[in-house]
Amino acid sequence: MIVSTTSSLDDRPVKEYLGVVTGEVIAGANVVRDIFASVTDIFGGRSGKYEAVLGKARNDAMYEMQARAAKLGANAVIGVDVDYEVLGKAGSMLMVSVTGTAVVI
Repeated sequence: MIVSTTSSLDDRPVKEYLGVVTGEVIAGANVVRDIFASVTDIFGGRSGKYEAVLGKARNDAMYEMQARAAKLGANAVIGVDVDYEVLGKAGSMLMVSVTGTAVVI
């Protein structure tokens, strides 16, 4: 399945618009990972643990969106937007939501 942030695909006209599709994932961050992230923040550098959680959540949300598009008969999703939100008490959870338009090209 083709996934694009653009509203059209070069040389591939949209034959049918099937509607908006979404994928959402809420990922919790555990205490041990929080402690290691704090140490990384103090000494500088990147937090590999958080980056891994973020990457997995984004990939899972994209997969969910594509699966919903496929159920509609789409072979592409265009106009994709990825959003991140921090949720929960003290920002203990991360929500990744992905939205796009399912189309047949």
